[in-house]
Amino acid sequence: MKKLEFQKTNYVRSVIEPSNYPTYYKGKDHLPEIAIVGRSNVGKSSLINHLTQVKILAKVSSVPGKTQTINFYLVDNQLSLVDLPGYGFSKVGYALKKVWADSLETYLKTRQELQLILLLIDLRRTLSEDDRGFIEWAAANQKPLYFIFTKADKLSKAEKKESLAALVQSISEVYPLQPLEYIAYSVKDIDCRIQLREKLQQLVT
Repeated sequence: MKKLEFQKTNYVRSVIEPSNYPTYYKGKDHLPEIAIVGRSNVGKSSLINHLTQVKILAKVSSVPGKTQTINFYLVDNQLSLVDLPGYGFSKVGYALKKVWADSLETYLKTRQELQLILLLIDLRRTLSEDDRGFIEWAAANQKPLYFIFTKADKLSKAEKKESLAALVQSISEVYPLQPLEYIAYSVKDIDCRIQLREKLQQLVT
């Protein structure tokens, strides 16, 4: 097994239509793909930049709902990362929301290369209805989730422990697939990056 070093991560393309999805091969096999999902402004772009150590790979914005397309990245020619539009942003119109929702669901249901979904949830918040709805959808469609509780550095040790317990309990009620895997993630902590990279390494053969 070749080690995933994250030495070279490239932006590939941004798409909406399935006909424009890129295709990667390793020999005769498709490369494994990891989707990154979460509410708008949960920290998806910051996670991608921290994980890959490419500071401007994914544009970080203070304006929720900025990601409007499916964005593909290629890591070491071994792994594909896919940043999906954030859900739950109430200030966009119904028509745009529907485009995002349809685009996201089409990708998640039809993409054969997809092996894991990283679901980002703000550790400072309770489980939202949008989060709950997505988790229920993933369970019903037997999609494997790895939960990333973001912005862990903004809580004290005691607050972090309490929030983790509450979120894990809430998720367990709607996601019966076991085991429940998660990490409390801080972009200021190198150990978080190491742990997540080790998880993704398991998918690279």
